[in-house]
Amino acid sequence: MTSSANPAPLWQPSPERIAEAQVTRFQAWAAEHYGAPADGGYGALHRWSVTELETFWKAVTDWFDVRFTTPYARVLGDRTMPGAEWFPGATLNYAEHALRAADDPTRANTPALLHVDESHDPQSVTWDELRRQVGSLTAELRTLGVRPGDRVSGYLPNIPQAVVALLATAAVGAVWTSCAPDFGARSVLDRFQQVEPVVLFTVDGYRYGGKEHDRRDTVAELRAELPSLRAVVHIPLLGTEAPEGALEWSALTSGDTAPTYEAVPFDHPLWVLYSSGTTGLPKAIVQSQGGILVEHLKQLGLHCDLGPDDRFFWYTSTGWMMWNFLVSGLLTGTTIVLYDGSPGHPDTAAQWRIAERTGAMLFGTSAAYVMACRKADVHPARDFDLSRVTCVATTGSPLPPDGFRWLHDEFADTPGGLWTASVSGGTDVCSCFAGAVPTLPVHIGELQAPCLGTDLQSWDPHGKPLTDEVGELVVTNPMPSMPIHFWNDPDGTRYHESYFDTYPGVWRHGDWITLTSRGSVVIHGRSDSTLNRQGVRMGSADIYEAVERLPEIRESLVIGVEQPDGGYWMPLFVHLAEGAALDDTLRDRIKRTIRVQLSPRHVPDEVIEVPGIPHTLTGKRIEVPVKRLLQGTPLDKAVNPGSVDRLELLAFYADLARERA
Repeated sequence: MTSSANPAPLWQPSPERIAEAQVTRFQAWAAEHYGAPADGGYGALHRWSVTELETFWKAVTDWFDVRFTTPYARVLGDRTMPGAEWFPGATLNYAEHALRAADDPTRANTPALLHVDESHDPQSVTWDELRRQVGSLTAELRTLGVRPGDRVSGYLPNIPQAVVALLATAAVGAVWTSCAPDFGARSVLDRFQQVEPVVLFTVDGYRYGGKEHDRRDTVAELRAELPSLRAVVHIPLLGTEAPEGALEWSALTSGDTAPTYEAVPFDHPLWVLYSSGTTGLPKAIVQSQGGILVEHLKQLGLHCDLGPDDRFFWYTSTGWMMWNFLVSGLLTGTTIVLYDGSPGHPDTAAQWRIAERTGAMLFGTSAAYVMACRKADVHPARDFDLSRVTCVATTGSPLPPDGFRWLHDEFADTPGGLWTASVSGGTDVCSCFAGAVPTLPVHIGELQAPCLGTDLQSWDPHGKPLTDEVGELVVTNPMPSMPIHFWNDPDGTRYHESYFDTYPGVWRHGDWITLTSRGSVVIHGRSDSTLNRQGVRMGSADIYEAVERLPEIRESLVIGVEQPDGGYWMPLFVHLAEGAALDDTLRDRIKRTIRVQLSPRHVPDEVIEVPGIPHTLTGKRIEVPVKRLLQGTPLDKAVNPGSVDRLELLAFYADLARERA
């Protein structure tokens, strides 16, 4: 990855762009009203936001005009982690804020949602129509007996009905949770059975890759295994009739009722997200209505620079936190783009085509998609009208330097160039620790800066802060969107063990990072799968970035295995491109690439061809479970089967471990 030794920026915002950015206007306003530094740019503002944490968050709520039904006693009642108490005494409602644009007569008939399927023809839902549907469904949920704190679940693709159901759930003070319909029954039940939903919204199937996928049998299994359900709502995406006993979506959303919003405490649960551990059930992460509201207003309004005239597209599914983040674009009055379909149908350029047809300003995708476009010789700015796209943001894994260069070169003729925002955060906070800042330059391979209000640091094993050195990603002050608890964790043990065991009272996320002396951030990969050879640490992302430049390598997986005799075995697994062969010549090229570009210490002991690389359901390479398999852990204890995209691939690694035993 890029180091601070090369300070030349890839992209620099123009003076006009800096002046017009919301974060610039916020800083000037906060300087006048709250004592924020008027000079010193973003760096000074960030320092103020973490040293004057309570003042900063009060300023955020005032700047975005957060409507408190009941006022708060103070901003931070208790700042101890875990257990920080935000805005005690306050009541509000997330859905009320998400639908505020509908109150503006000039906005009511403009699009709130643009829905795109694999035909790539956008269909709009206006703000007025969105509010009407949410109001109608809110009334029906109350009729069904749904009360604050009840759980409502969705087995749904990324369609407008999912947004309506989430907002109606939040409006009544119930707790939303969702899975994408490509999840199998066992994976869904591992999640939903923990929270015991009273209502289930389902589709009869979905379309992906040009094919229809019938999910009625899976829905029947979910109904049978969720005894807490009082109602099932059928959405006929494939045109089938509702099964016996199910309610029709159209019957629940055809009324003309204005939504009424339940005023709930700031820390009232909004939704449950899931983060798959290596063993046991997925962690059921609960985040609050108020915490998500203020964190997402800050992130989307100040960092992503989104407002009423913008359109926001992020490729995601309802099983990933980025869907929740996308929906929160409504908080800023932004039109959000919902794409339901394959990311590469009918061809690799599909997502760029959607960005063109929806007029997206901020286009979010995965680093893997960017690299796939580069390898497939896709030319987005040449082949599509992307004149409205001012920012391409990536997450899921670190964007390699070649990805930065490729995006920059492809958009080189765009006025003002392309703002490339690689961001990093987590399901755990449903937000970003570091990433997009519209007023800062972009350096190759680096995230622009830590986010406002996020006291991000890099620590050594003894808790000493590091600069220009690799360390653990820690957050030393609370963030409003940190979990209020895990659902199935009555004494908080699992929550504490997940983040606070290494450094008491300090959030340790499990990533290796470098904070550079100029304030940017480099993400190196998961710290619990970091490669540590002779005391020299390296993130797996660095290996992937180097190796996958080779045209013969489709994807790779590197594992460092500590052995009982004190030795260290580091294999590199490669999934080859079609027609490639792993012969001695290619093995030598792979090792030479790592030796020259990275480190002689991190040349793999073996290069092994594999039939595929396993991923989580959100597309991240599975490193720690493979490491455990190679250390001899049985397959059923090394990984949660419901968290893996292709479980059969893990059998290869389990067999290899047995052969080596």
